[in-house]
Amino acid sequence: MRRARKMKVAALLLAGSMALAACASDETGGGSSGSGGGEGGGSEEPRIGLAFDTGGRGDRSFNDAAVAGLEAAVEEHGGEFQDLSPNADGSNRADLLTQLADEGYNPIIAVGFAYGEVIGDVVEQYPDTTFAIIDSSAAEVGADNLTGLLFSEEEGSFLAGVAAALKSETGHVGFVGGVETPLIQKFEAGYVAGAQAVNPQIIIDRQYISPAGDFSGFNAPDRGLLVAQGMYEGGADIVYHAAGGSGLGVFQAAAAAGARAIGVDSDQYQTVDDPALQAVILTSMLKRVDTAVSSFIDSFVDGSVQGGEDIVYNLEQDGVGLSTSGGFIDDIQDQIEEYRTQIVDGEITVPSTP
Repeated sequence: MRRARKMKVAALLLAGSMALAACASDETGGGSSGSGGGEGGGSEEPRIGLAFDTGGRGDRSFNDAAVAGLEAAVEEHGGEFQDLSPNADGSNRADLLTQLADEGYNPIIAVGFAYGEVIGDVVEQYPDTTFAIIDSSAAEVGADNLTGLLFSEEEGSFLAGVAAALKSETGHVGFVGGVETPLIQKFEAGYVAGAQAVNPQIIIDRQYISPAGDFSGFNAPDRGLLVAQGMYEGGADIVYHAAGGSGLGVFQAAAAAGARAIGVDSDQYQTVDDPALQAVILTSMLKRVDTAVSSFIDSFVDGSVQGGEDIVYNLEQDGVGLSTSGGFIDDIQDQIEEYRTQIVDGEITVPSTP
């Protein structure tokens, strides 16, 4: 059941202040008011709608990165926002977007590729509302009131693979994907390529928590723990996850095994509360969803949204990269930078499929 709330937005910090999400079937609402204003949305202050991916607010990863960008934009421009989460099977995604549009929110941001299956029909019904979708192409939809916010996840994941291979003491690492989809396979492909660039003989375990079409793999820490546990028991000493809220289980498995893990999307060293879990997070592959969301809202406010096109955030733009919290990869920064430069200069082409 949806609940809306209004609150003053404090400074942007995507830290442990966000509590772990309740069930994915919950719908949460939020609001903010401020003294800023803008004209791009046709009102003095924007009223922003955000429809979460599976796991919702509090996943300390993908969704919370979107929240951080949203709150930064409201801090800057004033206005208010409301966020909604899908039900357990995600069957109400179109309803969430429709609800936000009916209530006059504009712009509306859909968080996650799963909305790509329904957003085309919704944007057609609301031609005067501006929409954005993360991780799905607007160009393929062809609607001039929709913008796609895309990322070169394979490039950031390549650097995660480099870090894993340089730090592995066993020559054996792992990858845990939340759901076996083309998007998450981009993470896998980049990670494998990066690890093999450092050590062509490295052993890389790869496993997905749930198959394509079953999005429960993004919000099942217990299953993430079991998958990662099997990898650590098999000899891997570093496991990279691209599994949303299920990544918590990967960190727990790493802590129990006295091994390491690599986080995703947000700087997860900063988002976990437990020092024992912090201690195992070697680095995180940063996917700057916060930057994409705040920049899109900025463009809406100043009236510069083009619509009908995709904006791609890659390594050159710092749309993806690696966190350095904890100092665990400080000693390999020169090597990581060498690979980063080769990717940006076009000397290395990172694969996007396994």
